[in-house]
Amino acid sequence: MKVIDISGKEVSRRECTASGEIRLKEETIRMIKQGLVPKGDVLSVARVSAALAVKKTSELIPACHNVPIEGVELDYELLNDRIVVTCRVVSESKTGVEMEALTGTCVALLTLWDMVKELEKDEMGQYPTTELLRVRVLKKVKE
Repeated sequence: MKVIDISGKEVSRRECTASGEIRLKEETIRMIKQGLVPKGDVLSVARVSAALAVKKTSELIPACHNVPIEGVELDYELLNDRIVVTCRVVSESKTGVEMEALTGTCVALLTLWDMVKELEKDEMGQYPTTELLRVRVLKKVKE
């Protein structure tokens, strides 16, 4: 593995927006909306975990540079059978923040799953409908 030398690059404003989805039972979505999930406020916990994950990305992915995080925004769209997560990361640095935005998105999705897993299990303890979908970079900006 090689970490790329970015010492000669200029600092610039970097921004990336990533998104992903988690498919859930309609009943689970209803319980999230009504604040009835036994583990607590699902969306708030996922928002905090995403922000922590963004800041720790270089510790999780070996070839990522440690970059100063200027801002993290996490938004949700609750649909009938899924939640769409969008994570926007901003930095003034020498390298992009795609991995940070993707990490924030993925950790938010995993946190959502963890918070509702008892509602999603079938009688055999399996997750027949729960899945993560369409994790991707939506937009990358370098100014």
